[in-house]
Amino acid sequence: MSRSKEEFKPLKEGEVGIYCCGVTPYNTPHIGNARPFVTWDVIRRYFLKRGFKVKYIQNFTDVDDKIIAAANREFVTWKEISERYIKSYFAAMDALNVRRADVYPKVSETMPEIIEMIKTLVDKGFAYKLESGDVYYSVEKDEEYGKLSGRKLDDMQAGARIEVDDRKGHPMDFALWKSAKPGEPSWESPWGAGRPGWHIECSVMSLKYLGEKFDFHGGGSDLIFPHHENEIAQSQAAIGDNHSFAQYWLHNGFITIDNEKMSKSAGNFFTVEDILKKYPGEVIRFFLLQTHYRSPLNFSEDAIKEAQTSLKRLKNSHDAINELAAKINAGEVEFSGGENSSENIFAKAEEILKDFNEAMDDDFNTALAIGKMFDLSREINIYCNDFINGKISMTANDSQKILRVQKIFAEMAEIIGIFEQEENFGGNSELVEKLMEIIISIRQDARAAKNWAVADKIRDSLKDAGVVLEDTPQGVKWSIQ
Repeated sequence: MSRSKEEFKPLKEGEVGIYCCGVTPYNTPHIGNARPFVTWDVIRRYFLKRGFKVKYIQNFTDVDDKIIAAANREFVTWKEISERYIKSYFAAMDALNVRRADVYPKVSETMPEIIEMIKTLVDKGFAYKLESGDVYYSVEKDEEYGKLSGRKLDDMQAGARIEVDDRKGHPMDFALWKSAKPGEPSWESPWGAGRPGWHIECSVMSLKYLGEKFDFHGGGSDLIFPHHENEIAQSQAAIGDNHSFAQYWLHNGFITIDNEKMSKSAGNFFTVEDILKKYPGEVIRFFLLQTHYRSPLNFSEDAIKEAQTSLKRLKNSHDAINELAAKINAGEVEFSGGENSSENIFAKAEEILKDFNEAMDDDFNTALAIGKMFDLSREINIYCNDFINGKISMTANDSQKILRVQKIFAEMAEIIGIFEQEENFGGNSELVEKLMEIIISIRQDARAAKNWAVADKIRDSLKDAGVVLEDTPQGVKWSIQ
């Protein structure tokens, strides 16, 4: 609201309350839908890592015009549509390593509280009822209306999601309650049967689970106006405090296709489900986080491929330090009595972690934080290669420092939310691992015998099947392309 960075001061020491506007489940989520949830998942992870207790709420708008329209097209109930696509949403988010919110309230399950808030607004004179049974919020009664978006009431025009109605007191007045129409779900209220308007639901659900004042409210930039603007107006009017409701507002930038905003209405969107057919979920997540959440992000095949390559570089370092740590823990490393070889990487790792945290402290700059991961990745690669090649030895003191380096890299990865998925081989992962060991062994025998034709044929045939071999100082690595 201040249009500047603000120092975060929690309302309750050591605790953070977050509300993020969820999806309207009438279709499978596209990658633009995914960005706010990946963003807030990282923010939540970071607060938890820094020792905060976090309460994270994300709603489902399961009563909506688009859901009703989809249900009518398919001759099913609105509930069938919403439940189907809520399931689809969770499948997509699970693939992107998005952890579940603490509560997922639904509009259909919050009707008593919604009706009560509307009644409060009517009683206070901030809302009025039409003869039709519709109830509207009167924006002219709110002297601060427009303070989030910076818009002046006199200059505003009704947006695409604001119904233009000559019966309203002002063109920008927005619906709190819509009277029942044939073929639509409805609930009884003091103003007759009907259902809520779009904005009232999030006010009610955030206040219900986080209280009259809470720390963060987030969503996409397209929600600043009118949705979040209207949430502030009706919430603070009902509470009677212009400093209540959310204390910090964070909005992620759009995802574009050829520099045009991605949206279902425009038809230029890619569903998460479709992208997952070609790329692992962690690659999609990594792509979304390589750009600061507030910046626009242009989606393309080349950009996803670049993200995949970059993530693979980090994964190689992750595997290398984990393998070395596993050997240390298993007692398979012979210690020498020489000079400490790990002092340099240990000191750099601690400094890089400090820089990583500073990047996250500065408006959750994941782009810069990931850059710090690459800095540590290079140090890990140098150390592991030198150790494997016998250029350096390891003391008992070194081993403890290397284990600390491994923990630092793992801590960064956990906040970013990567390296959490195992390859899925339909339940036969152990068999696949053994088969790959056999194939790699045969190829290594061929190379030892200088039978390059057979070695190359094995490598190329595996590549054609989508399996990539990589010769490293730690041995032959394989991965699914």
